[in-house]
Amino acid sequence: MGTTTERNLALLHTAYRALGSGDLDACVDMLTEDFIANVPGLPEPLHGREIWRLGAQAMLDGFPDLQIKVEDMFGADDRVAVRVRFSGTHRGEFQGIAATDRPVHFRSIEVYRVEGGKIAEEWVAPDMISLMQQISPAPAAGAPAA
Repeated sequence: MGTTTERNLALLHTAYRALGSGDLDACVDMLTEDFIANVPGLPEPLHGREIWRLGAQAMLDGFPDLQIKVEDMFGADDRVAVRVRFSGTHRGEFQGIAATDRPVHFRSIEVYRVEGGKIAEEWVAPDMISLMQQISPAPAAGAPAA
């Protein structure tokens, strides 16, 4: 089935398709037992497959029609880099913000380490500032801007 890099790229394409269809069980099966998530803003990495599931479920709860478009993907050795665009409608609570029914679009740059045919570690850099601006309530007319 090709080189290690080709197999790793195929694994990540499969993972994004599973996430896009909402199949979190299939996604979790593609993670190592001791999966590591490196998330911006946290002093230490998060560990475990269920941590990943909780984050993915929060996205799907907030944006049940979430669409994922891989714009670019390339790999070398055990690493795969992805430039991805997410879009959807804010139809559920997300990060403490009640549903607004607003459409959202944001990007992320993500790097993965593959080990033994499974995703062992991720470094994600989603544009959360853009996402939160799109779903945050607008200031009332005449109110000073924050």
